[in-house]
Amino acid sequence: MATLRMLWMELVLLGVLGVLQTQAQVSVQPDFQQDKFLGRWFSAGLASNSSWFREKKSMLSMCKSVVTPTADGGLNLTSTFLRKNQCETRTMLLQPTGNPGSYSYLSPHWGSTHAVSVVETNYKEYALLFSQGTKGPGQDFHMATLYSRTQTPRAELKEKFADFCKAHGFTENDIVFLPQNDKCLKEQD
Repeated sequence: MATLRMLWMELVLLGVLGVLQTQAQVSVQPDFQQDKFLGRWFSAGLASNSSWFREKKSMLSMCKSVVTPTADGGLNLTSTFLRKNQCETRTMLLQPTGNPGSYSYLSPHWGSTHAVSVVETNYKEYALLFSQGTKGPGQDFHMATLYSRTQTPRAELKEKFADFCKAHGFTENDIVFLPQNDKCLKEQD
């Protein structure tokens, strides 16, 4: 019995260390240039460990986001998405953390702060973001997002995103490539 308990404790510790190691391995785009990151993006892919996401992912569709600078060096990320057959718009205020490409976001829904990192971007075609935070006691939240400047990202970018997600602990079931919806994705800003 003591041996089983010890084995269980070791597995728990390994799991915790694995989560901490995964968080530590998320890097930020070297020499991130915020001014090149501004403008229109489309959310092409998402991955999350959230049970809500797993339940609702089949109902999600691509949204259009516009990134604009704030006076304090942060970003407004304004997204328009389809909800109940209506286009809704919401703005997230990403506060600078002092490290270019790293931001914090206070979730009004959860009342918690999330770290948001621009992990990789070439500015003209795609951006890969990673968010992490806590939704409540013992509820760590992780999300990866593939943004594209167009509504149809190349297959290689989708593969890069899937590989990134799997390397950071997401399963196939945690990843979705979002279908387009004609209603809220008009090209003009």
